[in-house]
Amino acid sequence: MKQNVKKLLSLLISILIVLGFSAILEQRRTDPLEKMLSAMTLREKAAQMMVASFRVWKEVPEAEDAEQTAEEPPAVNITELNEEIRGLVSRNHFGGILLFGENFQDAEQTLRLIAELQSTNRSGGGLPQVFFVDQEGGNVNRISYGTLGVSNMALAATGDPANARIMAAIQGEELGLLGIQANFAPVVDINNNPSNPVIGIRSFSDDPLTAAEYGCAYLNGLHDAGIAAALKHFPGHGNTDTDSHTGFPVINSSYDELKDCELVPFKAAIDAGADLVMTAHIQYPQIETETCTSITTGEKVFLPATMSRTILTDILRGDLGFKGVIVSDALDMAAISENFSIEDTLRLAVNAGVDLLILPPVKDTKAFRLTERCVDTLAALVESGEVDEARLNESVLRILKLKQKYGVLELKDFSVTEEKIAAAKDGIGSAAHRDTEWHVAGKALTLVKNENAAFPVQLKPGDKTLILFADSCASRAGAGDLVRTMLEEAQALPDGAEILVMKNTRENEAECVEAALKADHVILVNRVYAVACLDPATEDGFSTGSFDAIIDAVHAKGAAVIVVSCQLPYDAARFPEADAILLTYWGSMMRQLPAESGTWSANLPEGLLACFGLYETDGRLPVNIPELDEQYRPTDRVLYARMP
Repeated sequence: MKQNVKKLLSLLISILIVLGFSAILEQRRTDPLEKMLSAMTLREKAAQMMVASFRVWKEVPEAEDAEQTAEEPPAVNITELNEEIRGLVSRNHFGGILLFGENFQDAEQTLRLIAELQSTNRSGGGLPQVFFVDQEGGNVNRISYGTLGVSNMALAATGDPANARIMAAIQGEELGLLGIQANFAPVVDINNNPSNPVIGIRSFSDDPLTAAEYGCAYLNGLHDAGIAAALKHFPGHGNTDTDSHTGFPVINSSYDELKDCELVPFKAAIDAGADLVMTAHIQYPQIETETCTSITTGEKVFLPATMSRTILTDILRGDLGFKGVIVSDALDMAAISENFSIEDTLRLAVNAGVDLLILPPVKDTKAFRLTERCVDTLAALVESGEVDEARLNESVLRILKLKQKYGVLELKDFSVTEEKIAAAKDGIGSAAHRDTEWHVAGKALTLVKNENAAFPVQLKPGDKTLILFADSCASRAGAGDLVRTMLEEAQALPDGAEILVMKNTRENEAECVEAALKADHVILVNRVYAVACLDPATEDGFSTGSFDAIIDAVHAKGAAVIVVSCQLPYDAARFPEADAILLTYWGSMMRQLPAESGTWSANLPEGLLACFGLYETDGRLPVNIPELDEQYRPTDRVLYARMP
């Protein structure tokens, strides 16, 4: 009897298992995304994994040995589609489009460009595309007429993660008004190398927990606005002294070291619901040991994170549990293009686990032809067996899920209405958004030094104040003119008080010293965007030598000098003799007094106004400022400590 019962139970269990598997298979067959995937050709799957971008149109000969014309063909920013691009988009159903600064003129033009790209793609039978942009806030902004934000490092300097969420929500709202669904932000790299030439103020901090807290807040702000967020650059681009746009960085950290530092904000933001993670074109030889031969140098190079299955599949997906879309950084960057053929790039990246490939942008007709070739190449790699079609299926399904989540698949009507145009014009770069930006920038202002009651200046009737811009920030000198105008309009200048704005050059060093000696108050504005800017012997840093001379000369007559930093804060260590040092964490280009409708960053103008006592300086230093050695290079000794 017992044996019969056991057999019966065993039979029932077998039936239930079979029914369960059948139900799962049936669900997969009826799932709308699975249906979309199964209906795609191999070439359509390949194109769905690619993000194209069209920046500049310039005719160049197709053949390498073609005769060059005497007159260089004009380069035209792509703000509307030509017939060639229309054909490319309608033939190749790219999964997404990445927009750059060249694509943005004003709100109406952008709306029409995006609508034309979407409708052209749909007319060729493609699924609606995801539109991407790098609108990080701070010094990486593509939409020149929008709210620029204040830089991630400035957000952390405010001491309140709510400011990161608020600014991200503003960025997201403005993107949504244009029909852009995804932002390649936030940067959650930890700027733990002061010599880093590319991350800098794009990072929140050199502290993992701070970067995690503010990165999650920024992520949530984009999600509040209905915009997909992408963490970058995995597994960390902060601890490099090489820019992957121009070189091939190496980070010699072990996996345990990454887990204790660089991976902390990535893990936190993944747990908070990040939709995309962007890869870093960086070598990690202690983690990925496989090598290839560089196509330009012939030397052995390690596979970068973008091509490392260990880093992307084992660590990012396995250990960190990321289930979203892995997107490569741009494949035209020197770290990739100078070391790998396009065939090897596509093969290695896809096999490593990349879902979305950011194709080299179209800057001329040669790059235009490469864009279409990439689709054919990936399809051919599958047909030859070098890439498994199952890998494409995994990636395309993730991309479709992303499109479904953000309503992209439901898009049908791409007409540009007067209502859409009016909403975009009213909302993008609005007064309310700029007021918030101004408020947040003020909260970030950090006074790291103030001796001899130098800060703020105490203006008396007839006083003369010199605001002198280093050559490295001469393009920001319009901020000085703006501040002078704002002080006049606020009636904050005593009778007869004057403000002189100058730019320091190699030709006018003596004139600058003379102007400083004649002034009652001296404010020096400096900009460091690379460690070379700290060395007066370099082209980028020669103004620091002029500033040294000015500080000495002004002190000799018994007056004080304020130094205002308008990008990386590490110049705080460069001027130890300055009486006061104020950090603003960014200043956008402003060559002249901006037009009424023009956009500019609030950081530097507000910092200069604070020098005259109009704003408080309650910001908290989000990174350690190291001492410099005799060659003006950062040391391991901390001069100004990060504030909790």
